[in-house]
Order: sequence, then structure tokens, then C-alpha cells
Amino acid sequence: MALQVYNTMSRKKEIFTPQMEGKVSMYVCGPTVYGYIHIGNARPMIFFDVVRSYLENRSYDVNYVVNFTDVDDKLIRVAKEMNKTVPEVADMFIQAYYEDLDGLGIPRATANPRVTENMGLIIDFISELVEKGYAYENGGDVFYRTAKFKDYGKLSGQNIGELQFGIRIDVDSRKEHPEDFVLWKAAKPGEISWASPWGEGRPGWHIECSAMARSLLGDTLDIHGGGQDLQFPHHECECAQSEALTGKPLARYWMHNGYINIGGEKMSKSLGNGVLVKDLRQNYKRTAIRYFMLSGHYRNPLNYTDEVMDQAQRSVERIAIAVGNVKHRLNGQQGDPEEAAPEFKAKLDAVLERFHEKMQDDFNTPDAITAVFDWVSEANLLLQRAHCNPADLLAALAVFDEMNSVLRIYEEEAAELPSEEIERLIVERTEARKAKNWARADEIRDQLDAQGIILEDTTQGIRWRRK
Repeated sequence: MALQVYNTMSRKKEIFTPQMEGKVSMYVCGPTVYGYIHIGNARPMIFFDVVRSYLENRSYDVNYVVNFTDVDDKLIRVAKEMNKTVPEVADMFIQAYYEDLDGLGIPRATANPRVTENMGLIIDFISELVEKGYAYENGGDVFYRTAKFKDYGKLSGQNIGELQFGIRIDVDSRKEHPEDFVLWKAAKPGEISWASPWGEGRPGWHIECSAMARSLLGDTLDIHGGGQDLQFPHHECECAQSEALTGKPLARYWMHNGYINIGGEKMSKSLGNGVLVKDLRQNYKRTAIRYFMLSGHYRNPLNYTDEVMDQAQRSVERIAIAVGNVKHRLNGQQGDPEEAAPEFKAKLDAVLERFHEKMQDDFNTPDAITAVFDWVSEANLLLQRAHCNPADLLAALAVFDEMNSVLRIYEEEAAELPSEEIERLIVERTEARKAKNWARADEIRDQLDAQGIILEDTTQGIRWRRK
């Protein structure tokens, strides 16, 4: 089997062949850190984490970069509203991002470059474009000359004369052409800024990724990814900037995930229907959130509802029960997975082959999850036997672990808090409240909540139950 990837640039599936054997360079556009991330942000976070995990499963060494945009108009506005500096706001929400990242079971990227830490190389990049005639200065702003780059529009498939301007492309009378976009913005009074050959200012949005990706991964990336909303104008502009400068393709494979809808409607601030990851994590296991995100093909829209999330929770619980039953049946017995019964091992091999077949078909995670449930069925049939060969149980766990190392839709549950300890903590919390030690009372409440313990006030006193 050969891994095939749908390339947005060619609009077809292509055999994946990285530039260097055994190595993959992957750049995914990260968040603008002016607020908490929502589930639309989380979809590429989870999906491209799975891409990285699967490539590593296939023995590739993956250099994975996700950037932070830590200065722009939104950050400046929020900083004023919060009476903080732009770096303080950025630091606050980068920390929140990492908390959500951990909460979703996503390992850190190889690097998370920040715009403000790479200002010198961004200015140098713009200067080179000016020298080559692809950029021009007007009134302290620097614009990219799209008419000079003959392939502008190739990624999004738009004709330059018929372009529909996307987010962050402004109509400006100082531009030579309306579709020209800003590379450097002159600072307004009181705004955060950096010195440049064109005066005090800060970078435009698109130039940041071009400069940081080139610095960390070279002129051509193996994979450039992000949400479908970034295809135009952001990635289109990146293509124009980078390829004008280097004369090389910016990326061999462009990958874009689809939108998330909320109850059938597009998620948007104007509709007020956004769902923050930090809130979602309070109600659902991270394995359920990951399951939901992977339950549809990444290029298709995904519809969020409470009912869909509840179903995802039940699905991961079904998987967890099967895995737990296999581990319980094994209960410390020793064996060699290679000595599993040939007939059962053949069934496991077929499950794993189906899993890889689907993952190698453009990372088809919903069908890969179906293979996981095929494993659940085989495991449950095995457990119906009066006696289970330890080698069979170990072989089953080995196959499951390989699939789960990519999807991570199961994790070992933490040991439950004993009932006696719960009762003791409730008594301590009651005494703390009587003593008006609200901090300790809240601390105990949060501790119990983290363990899935719900407290209910009744006329007979406090009653507790597990979620």
C-alpha cells in the first residue's frame, strides 16, 4: 500500500513522496492568540496531529511546525479592552492554547514560532521582495504586487480579475491594483511597532508564515496544512510571496480541513453559536472530542450537536469497555503475541490491514474508526470463550495499541477515588464552609469534580454520585 494524499493544488489524490527519504516537513497555520480557541480551531489541531502520528507510525521523522500570530489588529483591540499590553494578551492566550492542547491529548509541535520573535527575518523577507520588484512601498506600508506573479490564484482556483476579497484583504487607493495585499503596515500612534526600512510598523498577516516556514523548514515544505478558510486569501498569498522569492514551490502537498457547523449552521461570532474547547472539555472526555473530530472525513464539513457529542462519548466508552475487559482477562498472565492462535491472528491482521488501508487513502479516519470497532467485535468474541490464551489477548492488545497510537480515542482511566475518601472530603468541605474557608471548600469541590464526582444538596444533606 502507498499513502495517497489529496492535494488542494492539483485537486486530486497523489502518492505521497517527501523530498527526503524518511523525513517529512509539515507546517500548519496556528491561531491568532487574542482569545480562547473554539472547536473550529480544534479540528486542524486534532486532524494534523493524527497526520503526524500516522506518518511517524510509518517510520517517518516528522518536523512539525505550528505558528502563533501574536500581533495583529485583533490583539491590539483586545489589549486595549483588557487594559493590557499586546504581549501580555498573547502570553495569556498562548498559555490557554497549551492547556487546551494538553486537554485534547495533543503532543507539542516540534516548534511553535511567534511572529514577534521573528521580526528580523520577516523584514528581510519583505526587503528581498522589494528588491525583486514584487513589492512596493507607499506611505509607510508595503504591498505585494500580485500582477507580477502570473500564477496568483492557482491554489484557490480563482481568476485574478474575478477575485472575491477575503478576510484581511483591504481595498486601498494606495494600491496599484485592488488585489495587492499588505506585507508591512505603518504603525498608528500608540500602537506596538518595530523599526523597519519603511518606518515603524508591523507585518501583514500573510508574510508571517512564509518567513517562519522558510526559516524553520526550508524553501519547500512537504505538507502545508490548515483550515479550508485559509485557502484564500492566506495560503494563496503565501504561495505568491514565497514562490516569487525562491522560484520554488512553497509546498509539495496542500491539505485543508473542512468547516465545523453548529446544529446545521455555520459557526460564526455574529450568530453567537461558537463552542469553546475549554467549555467542551468540562462536559466530555477528550477521547470523545477526538472521536467526534475524526468521525467525518477531514475534507468534509462536520456538524456539531449535543446529541452527536453524546454519541461520541458512548462510542469511546464502548471501546474502553472492550479494552478494559481484555486487560482484566489477561490480569498479569504472561505470553507471546506471536504465539497467538493462527485463525485469531489472521482476523487481527485483517483488522489492522483495513485500518492502514483506510488511513493510507487520504487519512480516511471515519473508516479507520470502523476498523477499530471491527477489533472490538473480535475482542468481544474472544472474551466469550471459557478460556482465553494469554497470547491471543496480548496479540489483540498489540493491534489495538497500534491503531490507538494514531487516533488516541482511548486512554487508561485514572483510578477511581474510593468512596471512603469521597465521604471524608465532603465532610472536610462542609467544615471548611462552616469556617468560611471558601478557598479550601472550592478546592475540594474542584478536586471532586475532576474525579467525576457530582455533589447534590438535599434536605437530608449532601449526596454524591459519579458522572
